[in-house]
Amino acid sequence: MKEIDLDRIESILAAIYDALSRIPGSVVGVVALALGAGAALMVHALAVALLRRIFTGRPFVQSLLTRSYGPSRVAIAIFVVAALLPAMPFDGYLADGAVRILGVVLVLLLGWIAAIAVDIASALYMRRFYRADTTNTLLARKHVTQVRILKRVVTTLVGVVTVSAALMTFDTVRQYGVSLFASAGAAGLVVGLAARPLFSNLIAGVQLAITQPIRIGDAVIVENEWGEIEEITSTYVVVRVWDLRRLIVPLTYFIEKPFQNWTRDNQDIFGTVLIHADYAVPVARVRKKLEEIVAGSALWDGRVAVLQVTDATERTVELRALVSARSAGEAFDLRCEVREKLIAYLRAECPEALPHVRTAVSDDGARGRDGATADGATADGVTAAGVSAAGRSSALAAAAVPSGSA
Repeated sequence: MKEIDLDRIESILAAIYDALSRIPGSVVGVVALALGAGAALMVHALAVALLRRIFTGRPFVQSLLTRSYGPSRVAIAIFVVAALLPAMPFDGYLADGAVRILGVVLVLLLGWIAAIAVDIASALYMRRFYRADTTNTLLARKHVTQVRILKRVVTTLVGVVTVSAALMTFDTVRQYGVSLFASAGAAGLVVGLAARPLFSNLIAGVQLAITQPIRIGDAVIVENEWGEIEEITSTYVVVRVWDLRRLIVPLTYFIEKPFQNWTRDNQDIFGTVLIHADYAVPVARVRKKLEEIVAGSALWDGRVAVLQVTDATERTVELRALVSARSAGEAFDLRCEVREKLIAYLRAECPEALPHVRTAVSDDGARGRDGATADGATADGVTAAGVSAAGRSSALAAAAVPSGSA
């Protein structure tokens, strides 16, 4: 009975072997590669689940496993297929070509995963920083600027290295690269000159990240334009001008040329309001009104509110109101508010303080009786355009008297 069973088993195995021998080798190879890729995907899923359990509480690893799950699955499947492909019954030329293509795709996927890791690391760093200190906006802008610039530089380097490694998988490209490095001389000089703007901006970006003459959100004056640093890329800086235009400036500009940074050390800034008034202006009353205006404004930070007479011309005096605010934008709005309310106050309460031109009005007889000279100057040396307010009033009164009266 046992002998009969063994004979049947042998016959079944022989039939299976005969049937498999009739299947084309390419089909067997494709099935073997599919089974290998399926096994690799199962191992990948088990490995990811195991790593999640091991690194519980590690946000970087957890985020990296989540965001790179798709690329890593494809990468491990490609790796297994590329390893099994030379042993499969395929044409040698086609198999070599497929292996090289799969190798390029694998390198690109690894570069993609590296870029994801850089992005996750920068995001987690900024999140931890904001949790630690959410009140110091100056320090926050400092770290935001550093992380964004360095992230772009590292991402650019990862891209360059990835593309270079992918190209170096081809023998012809590798030989060309070796010969190029061996005969660096003129070729290296030409490439260096051609890539000078790129490298200079990359180096300038690293300098900006370390020294930080500008940061995200800084109020600056560039090319006589006032604006705010909106974005810092790997090659240029975007300045949002006050009227919402965008000024695009190369990174090297902020290393090589002077510019104004209004919020370099802190955001607190002074705003000035200049008003030209008559000599009759009551400075003490205007100063008190300034204090009332800023005390009722939400834009004032409570530090500085000063009114001073800073200049005097032949016709007017210059009043300078100095006020402080928490940021450049609020300082601009506060200046406009103070200017508007001071002008309204002068018009309503002190009209005599508004600038005006004094002129003497008199007839020839009056001027003769007053001792006027031929060139229009009076006996006391006052010209017709510069007499006092009292003289102007008396002259107007004289002009209003009828010509026949005494």
